[in-house]
Amino acid sequence: MNDGFIKVAAASPELRVADPLYNAGKIVDLIRKADESGVKILVFPELSVTGYTCGDLFFQKRLQRSAEEALSLIVKDTAGSDALIFVGYPYPHGGKLYNTAAAIKGGKILALIPKKNIPSYGEFYETRWFAPAPEENESVSILGCEAVFGRKVLFDSELPCGLSVGCEICEDLWVPESPSVDLALNGATVIVNLSASDEIIGKEEYRRNLVSSVSARLVCGYIYADAADGESTTDMVFTGSNIIAENGSVLAASMFRDNELTISEIDVERLLHERQRMNTFTSAAGNCTHIAVDFTEEETQLTRSFSPHPFVPSDTGERDSRCEEILTLQAYGLKKRLVSARAAKAVVGLSGGLDSTLALLVTVKAFDLIKRPRTDIIAITMPCFGTTERTKSNAEKLASALGVTFRTIDITESVLRHFEDIGQSTDDLSVTYENSQARERTQVLMDTANKTGGIVIGTGDLSELALGWATYNGDHMSMYGVNSSIPKTLVRYLVRHTADMLSDEASLVLYDILATPVSPELLPAKDGQISQVTEDIVGPYELHDFFLYYMIRFGYSPRKIFRIAADAFRSDYSPAFIKKWLTVFVRRFFQQQFKRSCLPDGPKVGTVTLSPRSDWRMPSDASADAWIKEAEEIEA
Repeated sequence: MNDGFIKVAAASPELRVADPLYNAGKIVDLIRKADESGVKILVFPELSVTGYTCGDLFFQKRLQRSAEEALSLIVKDTAGSDALIFVGYPYPHGGKLYNTAAAIKGGKILALIPKKNIPSYGEFYETRWFAPAPEENESVSILGCEAVFGRKVLFDSELPCGLSVGCEICEDLWVPESPSVDLALNGATVIVNLSASDEIIGKEEYRRNLVSSVSARLVCGYIYADAADGESTTDMVFTGSNIIAENGSVLAASMFRDNELTISEIDVERLLHERQRMNTFTSAAGNCTHIAVDFTEEETQLTRSFSPHPFVPSDTGERDSRCEEILTLQAYGLKKRLVSARAAKAVVGLSGGLDSTLALLVTVKAFDLIKRPRTDIIAITMPCFGTTERTKSNAEKLASALGVTFRTIDITESVLRHFEDIGQSTDDLSVTYENSQARERTQVLMDTANKTGGIVIGTGDLSELALGWATYNGDHMSMYGVNSSIPKTLVRYLVRHTADMLSDEASLVLYDILATPVSPELLPAKDGQISQVTEDIVGPYELHDFFLYYMIRFGYSPRKIFRIAADAFRSDYSPAFIKKWLTVFVRRFFQQQFKRSCLPDGPKVGTVTLSPRSDWRMPSDASADAWIKEAEEIEA
């Protein structure tokens, strides 16, 4: 349970309708199997002790006594289990029958949680047998245990910190005023649902979307356990549609799998971070009974996967759709700025690299939106000491193919004159040698914009802003930064998406740009080839984008980031390699905040941005010691 993860499972046991003792044996088998997998929260379907489709047999005393005997066997046989277990059970109380979830831990029944919303429509007619949950909790005695009877119950644990489990039953999820809302507002970070939802055409997708959306709206984990095909098929078919979701994402799901466990890990720490971040997630008055539960502390083995490229959808269709949406958002952001600034021109420094290429593509799209001639876009390439013929040629070819105005302004003499002025040797390839070129380029762009009544379009991306891989008051500065919330791993896909959409010379140029190593080209070329490859200096961008996403979006600590990165990149990088660049990322992220504190305007297109006016506010002189210490102490 380190790092906030807790292993959970939804179970759909093989059962026989109205045979509680047989069902108890199958339930116990799955509990033992779950224990072997380290499961700490285990959820069975609605009325799983008897079967949901018993009909009027629910009124038979023989079935009720058999159900109690079966529940007793489950409780006794699982006394050694470390899991918090929820089993569906028909409970007679006060002259009524209730559809309940029996919450079991360590050989004791802690609570009986009755269903609040009893359906009687379509194929459902539960009001024939069951009463709705009473408004207030009470204490009852069952199988020698004092237990809470009521729907306002939370099970709290310190491992992992912040874990609080609430329970609702089937129809409770589908109604406008779900019990889970009140439970979440009272602190529940995980909701379990014992269900018997039959299958009809289209319902599986609807159910999945419903569970996902509720987990997102309540910022919680949601474990949905559904009855399987052991139920009667007199009128309905059940498929065991189990779902585990976390804040809008489905972590695991299964159908048509009797006697199986659907297992994943819910990140409670991540949920708490999200709730703290959202000031609109407010707490309700404490009207729930809190029951403390303890779990044995142990390492949670992760089965859930983490994409090595969290900014880029893995599905091709979804990725293409996302790329088009992002390009449109960038273009509309720039369109508004061009109109409001009454800009006669747009000036772009076009190096022949990926970032400036994307900036030009967005600028072209914006000009097309406002029906302005592309010739009002001035693309300037500024060769100097490190410029190669390949990038220079690609810049010119791309500008020509897109129909924009192109200029070449060689800044070599200007930079050499500046070196003379400040006493900089051309043999000294230090940061001054590099930054002088970047600042000269920015001066050319800014003055050209002034001269033509235009604005300078920034080309720097989100990954560069995170690492501070930009020259302060050089390429760091512009009048509108269209790439400011686009990470480097996504830049490549946006350019490729555009190349795939085109069929002319521009497409061929874009493919060659995609094949060119990422470089600022500020150091002299060697034999006409790029000598300064960015990722050789700062590390792989795919790692840094991964670090950035989980540190900023979810507040993960270096140790936790390393843990999931080691799994996500296990076939690509060694643990020692990941640790090295994680430490570099943390150090640079803190050191370079001063550049992010004065960023130009730019459109937010994703959930992770570093603008000081919206998503990220951080003092430039904050100490990184705690983060660096944790990163350095990681055992790789």
